[in-house]
Amino acid sequence: MSTDSSRPAPTLAIVVPCYNEEEILAESCAELLQQLNRLEHSGKVARGSKIYLVDDGSRDDTWPLMQKIARRESQVVSVRLSRNKGHQNALHAGLSQTVEEAVVSIDADLQDGAENIEPMVDHYLQGSEVVYGVRSERHTDTFFKRFTAEGYYRVMHKLGVDLVFNHADFRLLSRRALDALLEYPEANLFLRGMVRELGFESSQVEYRRRERTAGESKYPLRRMLSLAWRGITSFSTAPLRAITVLGLVSSALSFAVIAWVLITRLFTDNAVPGWASILLPLLFIGSVQLLCLGVIGEYIAKLFEEVKQRPKYHIDQVVGAETADIEKREKEAAVVAD
Repeated sequence: MSTDSSRPAPTLAIVVPCYNEEEILAESCAELLQQLNRLEHSGKVARGSKIYLVDDGSRDDTWPLMQKIARRESQVVSVRLSRNKGHQNALHAGLSQTVEEAVVSIDADLQDGAENIEPMVDHYLQGSEVVYGVRSERHTDTFFKRFTAEGYYRVMHKLGVDLVFNHADFRLLSRRALDALLEYPEANLFLRGMVRELGFESSQVEYRRRERTAGESKYPLRRMLSLAWRGITSFSTAPLRAITVLGLVSSALSFAVIAWVLITRLFTDNAVPGWASILLPLLFIGSVQLLCLGVIGEYIAKLFEEVKQRPKYHIDQVVGAETADIEKREKEAAVVAD
């Protein structure tokens, strides 16, 4: 069956970063294969499409299971990183291994829904270079998760960071967009911000997120805060500008305290030697200085990591890479920031 489109049916890659996903991986992979075969049968994607499973240094039996699946299913390629490098690096590793004309990234728990890949492909066929998966609501989240997540997007917007509201890492990229993304050399990856920097024609697919059926979230509060801070420091200089404002405010307050101390000393009998007017300005100015040094230190740390130009990750093993293009990428073994 053919499709009405401005583009021919592409080969499709589905990239799935995995960390300790043995409980759900087999079921998720089966669903993705079913979806991929259905898209091929309908003529929306070409034969030769693949699923790329990326093991981010799992501590359970995720990698043995991935090997087994890749050897059984010709459409599956399993990639193993030499150690745990985090979700963003694992996703980048999978993206860098693909050779297909369109690439979808999705988490292994499939809470974003494999059925939402088809409307993404439809948007691609109509000319979109980037298709964002956007959650229409957050009813499956706890109140705390919903409040903090939505607040995060609003704060990022206020800081001048261009993000798609309620979009994480479920998206489709054309080969043109992906090649442009892979040119970005930074070591501190924040892909949802980097993709927005590309500027290619984009569209959105709204969906309702599923409940997680097995395992546990790999993004606890600590990792969520770390990713949020990485996004702020990678795409916004607002914290540095806030230091200047904070310095001006603290100076004004300090001068006010000084004036108050002088008036009290010269015109009243309430002055007590060694009173709190000495201690308060010292504590206030000291705390402001420490805060400013901490923020500046975060940016210096980012510079330190970038100038070393170390590889983002190393690929330990690839199973199921039969084509010459995949073998060529396997020999590279690492992605190094230029």
